Formats: sequence, structure tokens, C-alpha cells
Amino acid sequence: MKKKNNEESHNVTDTPDNLPSVNDILFYVEKLSRPVGKNDIARHFKVKGNDRIGLKQRLKEMTERGQLGAGKGRTVYIPASLPPIGFIIIEDIDSNGELTARPEKWPLKDGDKGERPTIFVMPDKKGRVTPERGDRILAKLKKINSGEYEARPIKKMEKIGKDKDDFLAFVSIHKDEFRLYPTDKRIRQTYRVIAKNAVAGVKSGDLVMARPLSGIQAEIVEIVGHQNDPNIISLISIHALGIPTKFSHETIEETKDMSVPELGKREDLRSVALVTIDGADSRDFDDAVFAEEDTDPNNEGGWHLIVGIADVSYYVRPNSALDDDAYERGNSCYFPDRVVPMLPEKLSNDLCSLVPHQPRACMACHMWIDHNGNLIRKKITRALMQSHARLTYNQVEHALFHGEPDETTAPLLDPTLKNLKRAFKILLRAREKRGTLDLHIPERQVTIEDGKITAIRPREDLQSHKLIEEFMVLANVAVAEALEEKKAPCIYRIHPEPDAARLASTRSFLKEMGFTLEGGSNTQPAHLNRLLTQTAGSPQAPLINEMVLRSQSQALYSPDNVGHFGLALDKYAHFTSPIRRYADLVVHRSLVKAFGLGEGGLSDDEAQKLDVTADHISNTERRAVMAERESLSRYVSAFLSDRLGATFPGMITGVNSHGVFVRLDETGAEGFVPIRTLPNDYYVHDEARHALVGKDTRRIYRLSAPLTVRLIEASGQTGSLILEVVGDFGADILESHQIRGISRGHGRSHKGGERKSSNTPQREKITMKSRKKGPKNRKNKGKRTKPY
Repeated sequence: MKKKNNEESHNVTDTPDNLPSVNDILFYVEKLSRPVGKNDIARHFKVKGNDRIGLKQRLKEMTERGQLGAGKGRTVYIPASLPPIGFIIIEDIDSNGELTARPEKWPLKDGDKGERPTIFVMPDKKGRVTPERGDRILAKLKKINSGEYEARPIKKMEKIGKDKDDFLAFVSIHKDEFRLYPTDKRIRQTYRVIAKNAVAGVKSGDLVMARPLSGIQAEIVEIVGHQNDPNIISLISIHALGIPTKFSHETIEETKDMSVPELGKREDLRSVALVTIDGADSRDFDDAVFAEEDTDPNNEGGWHLIVGIADVSYYVRPNSALDDDAYERGNSCYFPDRVVPMLPEKLSNDLCSLVPHQPRACMACHMWIDHNGNLIRKKITRALMQSHARLTYNQVEHALFHGEPDETTAPLLDPTLKNLKRAFKILLRAREKRGTLDLHIPERQVTIEDGKITAIRPREDLQSHKLIEEFMVLANVAVAEALEEKKAPCIYRIHPEPDAARLASTRSFLKEMGFTLEGGSNTQPAHLNRLLTQTAGSPQAPLINEMVLRSQSQALYSPDNVGHFGLALDKYAHFTSPIRRYADLVVHRSLVKAFGLGEGGLSDDEAQKLDVTADHISNTERRAVMAERESLSRYVSAFLSDRLGATFPGMITGVNSHGVFVRLDETGAEGFVPIRTLPNDYYVHDEARHALVGKDTRRIYRLSAPLTVRLIEASGQTGSLILEVVGDFGADILESHQIRGISRGHGRSHKGGERKSSNTPQREKITMKSRKKGPKNRKNKGKRTKPY
């Protein structure tokens, strides 16, 4: 009989019939999800006597082929394997110029103790990718042997964030000694740099990327900027988190000859009264809206809505330099003083921006809803549109909701804007009936002049914001449904149900405050909304909204749909912002291919690596959120640095064994009150009460309590605010019976009242000087952060 090749023989049994097959063994071991003893396998399959020798041989062969891994104590397990497409890190280049790499993530499965595989990197046939040691590469992966893979590069990627141990710091030079003061407030120590480890030309006040060596020694890797640079604060966040800021030469070249396409086979929407509604400072208009009553007699009271979205997929094609840069960024990043865009300005602010009275390529989502706001029909087209007006949220708010149209909105009021409002009211009722989680987390609006904050105030929560949000949410739902109906690939925006342990912790916290969260083990958004409604207007309302937010799972991107808990939707994808989100661009490409809408559709390679793409853009989104938050904290700290010694009312928003966190009512800034600054006592961290309790005085500082504090330190470099308590306001006194459990040692004790006197030498600081250059009279540049 002709011998079968190895690939075929994996599923062939030529040993006695009473031995389990290879597939049976693999299924059993994988089902247990842990290393399994060989005796356990024999018992499970009832293999006895001499047949155990045959089983032992079969397990040995499966281990040699890499189907099983050999663990400790004669156990076997399903070894982790690499996906068909994944990220690798180039490790070595030998004397012949051959490259080897390692997987970026290993092990891939819990409990896998197998050896990390070796990856041999093949040359890129097109010559577009030239990997070097340390590069992060997206590659096609093929298993060639047990523990060995072959990789063919697809793209060279920039690492998400900086190297693990690198840190940003300001330089201070005294005589021949270089000192580094980290911008990360979690790094308490300063570093020293000897001259040979300093970059040529470095001077006092420079912002540098540094790498620790040993002890307090470090080396300077590169000069990033200087403390007098007008936008130094956002620059710190950008470089600290490794956000790319420059487009490649190839990318810029690709945009030079681009232009708006002709009508061709596109739907002609130029005569339809589509309008854009955005922030006053926005320059990238990626969505336009239109509404009219449905003339279908079978849909009485229904509406026909159109959401037109910039056709970015027409310009940004797979495997182009533009696509490489957009993928690397994952999304645009918005700071108080600047925007780091996902796409070059030629696209983001020109060709892809739906500017008024100019033809622009768009993806159009036609939607028909009934009188209850249910989506009953949809149609996706590629179109050519011409925005009839560029409107701001404030203009639409005054025109539609306050009866105060201006010269721009007055001619559009009837029917264009009034139709939008009528359709919005129907969608809003549907949202309320659906039970969407309705959190109220105030955003802060920052005004900057000459590179410094001049005002911080709460951002207005307008009906016009909600109008656009409802139109966009409906379009995102329609697109997700359309792709599912076509059985086409999709990157969903998912929001899993809250973790049970988190909800239990939230319930415990609320109980301490005298509130109840209904729903038990099946808590739904409606239960959370009931709690938020009951507490609305109370002093604790802001904190309860935040605690409910913290109890939620993180929203992310995934090719596997689990629904969106917060929006109470079964299907949801991001479609409406392809200028600033790569996820939306992928969805557009899938629509183009699924509906046969022309060039720029999703490639087979992209479809194969959707899980890798989803993971990557989820990471870049988290990176952007972190950078924006840290930048705002630094700006606020710099803003308050002129008010040292001033007192502020606030609320305790967090408690740990080292002190309490307080949010200031005036600015929304959050500072820390170290336990050493509290009135003299031994304080116990009572985790059950979310409080610090004084053993002797019975004074208690609990979560959500109002507190008056004094500002004693503010650093624009690190974003830290250090506060101290003023008086006893907000500090309750416990009764004797309430303190007993704590005095027996429940929690951790720390002594208060030990703050250093003002004469104690403080570590040297570099002062943030006022800016003489930079943008003037600017508010948050870019778009309002949209939840859809």
C-alpha cells in the first residue's frame, strides 16, 4: 500500500481499533483546557494492558509533530499556535542577512508552557518592507515544523507606545552634572546622566526620552522638545505614548494628484438638502444628514433618512502607503491645542471633508423608519453629494430648540431643519423605549491663549448633539445589519455585559451611600437608568454616574459580535467617522465589496486578519484616550499653578491607604490629599466603607463626602495636584459602636499630621514659563468626541 504523506496521516489510524484516534485525543485534551496526564487519557478512553504501549507511541508521535506539547509530570496539552496573520518582532540578523523573529505575544493560551517558536522571516517579494532588528512587523505566518514558522512581511509597524522602560524627562544641568526629572508623576526619583550618555547639544530645559541604566543612572535617547515650546504639554503626552505625528514621504506623494471623482455610476445626491452639523472649530466634516416624510402609504407616519459619510475608502486603498500610516495611527487624537490626524490634511480637511457647496464623494446610508422609530428598510450606495450648509451645534440649537434662527439657519428652517427635529423626536422615543444607558459624565471645555489655559468650563450638553448622535447610531446599526445580511466581514463595536464582580462591588458601594441597584444577576441598562434618575440632582449624582461607568466593561472592536450593552443594541458597527477612525474605513471597504460599489473594497488579506486589525485599533484607541486625558490633566495643573494656597470646594472621589482623591467643583480637576496632611491621628483604610477612619478621633473621610481643600502643589510637567484638608467640613465623626470593628485592625493604619514644614528643601523643579508663541484664542481644536 502506498504510504500517505505526513499531512494526510495525521488523521489516519493504522494502530488497533481500540486506540483513540488522533482527533479524539485532540478533542479531549482541548476540552479540558489544561495539561492532561497520559494515565488520565488512558482511563478516559479505557485503554488497558498492552494497548497502553500503542497509546504511548501515538502520544509521542503527536508530540513530535507538534500536535501536542509535553508538559511536566508526563502531561500533554494543546500547544499555542500562531494565527495565519499576526505581529512579530525582528530579533536577529545573521551573517548571511537572514532574519529571525519572535511572536509579539507568547504564550497565547493560559497554561501553555511550550517553547516559544522560532520564526524565519522571508524576503518581501515586492521589496516594500525591509525589516531591521527590533522592528514590529505584520506578517503572514505559516507553520513549517514543530516550533518553527515562516513569515512573509506585510507591513512594518511602529510600536504602540515607547519602549517598556523608557521615560520622558526634563533636563537640568548644574556644572557638569545632568539631572533628569521624569514627567510621569508615578516616577518619584530623579536620574543622573554622565556626559558620555548625553546626546550632543542637550541643554537645561530640554524634554528628552531617556532610558534607565542602573540605580539612578540613565542615558538620553533623543531630544523631543524644550520647556519653552508653545505646545510642550500635549507634546509630552504624544511622545510618552508613542503616537506617530509624521506621515511618510510616500503617503504625501500619494495624495498630490488626488481629486474628487466624477459622478459616473454613483448616486447623484447633489440636489438633496444634506447639511453638516459640527463644532465651531471643526475642519473635518465627515457626516451630513437629511430627513423627509416617507411617501409610502404603507408606512404612515414614517420617515426616510439619509446619512452621507465621506467616502474615504475611495482615496485610501489597501496596501498603499496612506493605508499603512492610517492603520498605524488607528484614529485621530484630539488635544486642547492640536489634533494629530489619522489622515493627511489634503484628505482630512479637503477632499474627504464635506465642505458646503462643493461636490464630494460619499457613502450614503438610506434608512426608512416607522412612526415608532423602528428601522424597516435600508439601502447603501456610493454617491456624489454637495452639502447645502455647514452648521454648528450652537446654530442648530438656537434655531430648532430656542426659536432663534440666524441668517444661515433661517432659510433652512422649513423644511430642512424642522424635518431633522421631527425625525429626531421619533428616534429619541425609540431610544428611551429601548433602555439605552443614559450616563451624565460632564466634559470639560478648555480655552487656550498663547499656549496657556485661560478658562476651563463644563461643555454644554445640547439637544443638537443628541440629534446628530441618534442619526449616526441608526446608520451604524443599519450598516451592521446590512453586512450581516450579506454574510460579509465586519468589525463590530462591541460592549459586553458588565462583569458580575464589578456590579457586586458597585452594589456594595451604593448600599453604603443608601442607594439600591436593582436587577440582581441580570442587570440591564434600564435598571441602571432607574438608579441614575432617582439620584439625579443629588450631591452624589456625579459620583454615582462615574461609579456606574466604572462598573461597565470596556467597549472595543471585534470581528465577533456580542452586541452593545450600553446602547441596548444587538448589532452595532462604526461607520460614520472614517476620517478619524480606521474601524470605520474597514467597514466602508466591506460595504463596497459586499454591494459591488466599485474600487477600494476589502481585500482578502484584510478579511483574513480582521481579528488582528480589531485588536490593534482597540489598542490605539486606548492609547489616544490615555494621551488626551493626561494632556488635559497637565494643562489643568499648569492653569492652577498660579493659585497655590487657594482653597476650593470639592468631593472625595477615591480612597486608598495613602490618602484620598478629591475632584474640585470649579474645574473638575482631580487632586490627591496625602494621608500625612490629614489632622493628626492613626488612619485606617476601611475598604468596606470606602473610607479613611481615624482610630482616636473617629474622624472619617468617606467616598462622595464634600471636602474643602487647599492647593499646596501643582505641576504642569507631571499633571499632579497635591491638596490638604481645610477644617473639618466633610469629615464625619463615627459613634463608638461603629469604630469597634475598625479599631481591632480592620484595614491598614497610617499616621496623619506629618506633613513637612515649608522650610523642608523640595526637589529641584523646572518652572513652566508662559508661552510667547502658539495659537491664540483657541478652544478645543477638532471635533467634539462623539459616542457613536
